[in-house]
Amino acid sequence: MSADERRASAPRRRLRALDHDERDAGVDKDRYRGKWLTLSNTTLGVLLVTVNSSIILIALPDIFRGVRLNPLTPSHSSLFLWLLMGYMVATAVLVVSFGRLGDMFGRVKMYNLGFAVFSLFSVLLSIDWMSGVAGTMWLIVMRILQGIGGALLFANSSAILTDAFPSNQRGLALGVNQVAGIAGSFIGLILGGLLGPVDWRLVFLVSVPIGIAGTIWAYFNLHEKGVRTPSRIDWWGNLTFGVGLIAVLVGITYGIQPYHGATMGWTSPVVLGEIVGGVAILVAFAFIETRVAHPMFRLPLFRIRAFTAGNLASLLASIGRGGMMFILIIWLQGIWLPLHGYSFSSTPLWAGIYMVPLTVGFLIAGPLSGFLSDHFGARPFATGGMAAAVVSFVLLDLLPADFSYVWFALLLLLNGLAMGLFASPNRAGIMNSLPASQRGAGAGMSTTFQNSAMVLSIGIFFTLIIVGLSSRLPGVLEHGLVTQGIQPAAARRVSHLPPTGALFAAFLGYNPMQTLLGPALDHLSSARAAYLTGREFFPHLIASPFMDGLRLAFAFSAVACAVAGVASWLRGGKYVHQDEVEPVSEGQSPEVAATEAARTSLA
Repeated sequence: MSADERRASAPRRRLRALDHDERDAGVDKDRYRGKWLTLSNTTLGVLLVTVNSSIILIALPDIFRGVRLNPLTPSHSSLFLWLLMGYMVATAVLVVSFGRLGDMFGRVKMYNLGFAVFSLFSVLLSIDWMSGVAGTMWLIVMRILQGIGGALLFANSSAILTDAFPSNQRGLALGVNQVAGIAGSFIGLILGGLLGPVDWRLVFLVSVPIGIAGTIWAYFNLHEKGVRTPSRIDWWGNLTFGVGLIAVLVGITYGIQPYHGATMGWTSPVVLGEIVGGVAILVAFAFIETRVAHPMFRLPLFRIRAFTAGNLASLLASIGRGGMMFILIIWLQGIWLPLHGYSFSSTPLWAGIYMVPLTVGFLIAGPLSGFLSDHFGARPFATGGMAAAVVSFVLLDLLPADFSYVWFALLLLLNGLAMGLFASPNRAGIMNSLPASQRGAGAGMSTTFQNSAMVLSIGIFFTLIIVGLSSRLPGVLEHGLVTQGIQPAAARRVSHLPPTGALFAAFLGYNPMQTLLGPALDHLSSARAAYLTGREFFPHLIASPFMDGLRLAFAFSAVACAVAGVASWLRGGKYVHQDEVEPVSEGQSPEVAATEAARTSLA
């Protein structure tokens, strides 16, 4: 072709290129149509799951009264812990498997199924016709099965959003979704406090109309936009991952219970066997995943720096803040609220209300930081959020037991802003780093890290608090009771009871002294008995030993968040996975090639 002919054909080539660009723009427009409806529905699903993770915390006294069971009886303490934590264990264990099933059979299908399963077991929870141990066991089993629906929703919501939004808007979308999930934990506290006193069954029934509406809405409005990965189910991988993680989490759950006269069960052979055995099975899972043709989770994804650093940061941040909500509730219910005139029976609801600034911080910072991370990357915001969290924990550590609420509220707000600043960009960074065919399994693994860390954090926080209490509480308690006229033998017996009883009583909104002393009160004058079981004796008694443990917990949180900030910084600059430009070597799977390309691009 001559130079003149080439010059003549140039406009036609440009026109063809323009047509091609316009067609691409049209395809993108079709692909991302309905994205805001997708965001609203997935946000509803995640909100439903997280509200139900905390809604029973405040309503537990009403639930136990409804099934006529005393949770503070030593033989019933395991029932109390399983009703509290069984739901979280189920969602932590199953999200990776359900995320992988979403990659294989369709994320929207799995998500819709999650709404339906969640609604079904919400109904079954509310129709418990039994009482005592049998009625409580029914609730525990139904809560675990409800957690299966929650895992289906959790596992696929982030992947659906990542498919539905372009990369320059994913931070905002995932930010709204993530913050709604975190805020749901605090909304559940207030909902449980409001509904439980009316009727404990409403605590579970409130989810039914939302779940049914979400199921219908998702069925008609959500459409598959992700990449399916034809594969076979990795039975050995699913089995070893599930059994190993369950063993570790169950070991943590029983580790915070008394054992043969010890304040906690960390020295129990059963607990040690569960934790060590669970870790060994998880090591076997990692070995299996490198040998099977169609693994449940592709370990080479951890070669992507943004994925690995983001998950490590999320794990450490969840460990740092996961148990904080429980400890702050005990601080409010057991010490601060009674000292400020609130009866023990009313403290659960008011504890939820007084923690609202934490939720406000999440709601402000989450969407804003997600939006900004779309333009500037996740690293500055996620790392800055962890730095602010460290400051908030250090300042919380300086508060006295009987604090001024203004300062407490400001520090809660700061902590909420810090966690919201971290959570949304970090989640967007993780999801942007994944190949399209692995988003379900990758999102599930990320959620597993987060949810497992919550259970681990509760175990760590309770352990630190109990360590602080057990060193000083027996002597302080015995001296205080004898001073108020309790017989020395009875005072000594009460003072040597495991401090978990006092913690659980305060957490449940019972008067701990009424529970601990029992018949010993019959030998006192009515005035002395009223003082011992009133609003001031127990808070003043426990304040100093409790603060010893609380300061250890805050110091631990500060260290965990500081290390999370370092991990977040190591994620590298802004990175969005591009499947279409990855070269595939002969004999290499597309997913492995994708991870290799991502790793080398960030090296």
